[in-house]
Amino acid sequence: MWQVLIKISLLSLCCAAATVPGKPSSSVRHFPNDFLWGVGSSSYQIEGGWNADDKGESIWDYLTHQNPEKIVDQSNGDISADSYHQWRRDVQMVRELHVTSYRFSLSWPRIMPGGYMNQVSTAGIKYYSNLIDELLRYNITPMVTIYHWELPQRLQELGGWTNPEIIPVFQDYARLVLEMYGDRVKIWTTINEPWHVCEHGYGVDYMAPSYNFPGIPAYLCGHNLLKAHAEVVHMYRNEFQQRQGGRMGITLDTSWPEPRDPDSAEDREASERAMQFYVGWFGHPIFSKHGNYPKVMIERIRNLSKQQGFGARSRLPEFTMEEIHRIKGTSDFFGINSYTSNLVNSNGHNNTGKFPIPSFNHDMGVVESQAGVDWPGSGSVWLKVYPKGMYNLLMWIHREYNGPEIIVTENGVSDRGGLEDYARVDYYNLYLSAVLDAMEDGANVSGYIAWSLMDSYEWKAGYTEKFGLYHVDFNSPNRTRTPKISARVFSNICKTNSIDWSYRPTLNDEQLVVAARLPAESMEPNSASTLNWSLSLFLAILLAWHC
Repeated sequence: MWQVLIKISLLSLCCAAATVPGKPSSSVRHFPNDFLWGVGSSSYQIEGGWNADDKGESIWDYLTHQNPEKIVDQSNGDISADSYHQWRRDVQMVRELHVTSYRFSLSWPRIMPGGYMNQVSTAGIKYYSNLIDELLRYNITPMVTIYHWELPQRLQELGGWTNPEIIPVFQDYARLVLEMYGDRVKIWTTINEPWHVCEHGYGVDYMAPSYNFPGIPAYLCGHNLLKAHAEVVHMYRNEFQQRQGGRMGITLDTSWPEPRDPDSAEDREASERAMQFYVGWFGHPIFSKHGNYPKVMIERIRNLSKQQGFGARSRLPEFTMEEIHRIKGTSDFFGINSYTSNLVNSNGHNNTGKFPIPSFNHDMGVVESQAGVDWPGSGSVWLKVYPKGMYNLLMWIHREYNGPEIIVTENGVSDRGGLEDYARVDYYNLYLSAVLDAMEDGANVSGYIAWSLMDSYEWKAGYTEKFGLYHVDFNSPNRTRTPKISARVFSNICKTNSIDWSYRPTLNDEQLVVAARLPAESMEPNSASTLNWSLSLFLAILLAWHC
């Protein structure tokens, strides 16, 4: 009933607003004709087939099998959406969405079971080759991520990204996939979200390999990762790019740090420092004019290391001048993943009491929180809806790095299930509107990749949180996929190259049949329902303003 009321409110507000002199009567906003639309996934999250054919063990296989208690529902990605066998249906879904690109990742241990060149899987090579060919058959551009967190476990036993040996080994892996697929893949990403790889993998007990060793190995990881990225890009440019005609970049990530008190100089400084630590850690060496880590990182970590008894040697490794020049400029575009925002303020003058010493968070000296905000929630405790944060983030990248080409490589929202995901519809409309606002104010955003194609394994959250445009029946042997309401709306956005707030379809016959079979809890009111109601009210106001 309330959905009907909201629709009536939307229509009446739009009609009322349309009569206001000087306001355009249309609620539709358009993107440039050459804008890149895409949808994304990652190998461990969707493929399953964890030991199919001769695939090797990954760090996520190891973590979920050895320590299932670290996952919210004690689950794993052994089968997940079974895309290793259902990949043709995946391509069908991508086609139905009318996107021009599909962003997916390669599983390193599926291609090189032990991580080294001495063992290459023919089945693994063939799997991705077939997927790429099927996409191209329908004029869908593959956007391939070489590394999305799926390190071969054998390499982790050597220290993983903390060991400099990873640099030539990663280069060998990249060379093989460029030789195998580079004639058909024109958009490459070397590494997805290096901050998560390093800080959440080594600094805290969160992502695999879950070291929980704050303040030291994350910086070693980042140092090696940046050098590995640079070597792969140079190899691509020197040996492949001219004849293959593609582009290669990297994808960073952050939540926008909104100053808790925008009138406070200290809070604004905390926001800037957070951006330098989160985005600048990897963005500055690649995209800034002079290269190297951000000055504030170098100085704070060096000074704190000295105070903490580490001597004259900083916990943040130093690049040589040759390495600084080698890394600078090694990206053809700026990939950014972002979902939400936090309120931030400084951790006080003494910077004590909040975080382990040493640690990344203590080095940064910023307190982040979503407490006290009235931003709508989602299916994830960390994800609240604040579209202005996306605008602020894109404008910061634009100013800080002199207007690079930006591709939003992940953006989306979670719920706890169900096909009537109007909350997700509202989220996409609102965040895409923020992207358009940034473009109109000068940010060079060339593409947007929705996260994600389908419900899948959500890392430490297991299967408790759903980000998909398509529902996956994880109890079905063939993992049946069904479009949600959001799939139809996102498809319309891609097809028309525009945001249309008035387009809010209802369940069709196919969806009604599936919805009737869903567990009751999927349809009960939860945080997503709250999000739906809050966003709909916000949407009505926003729609009236735009109309």
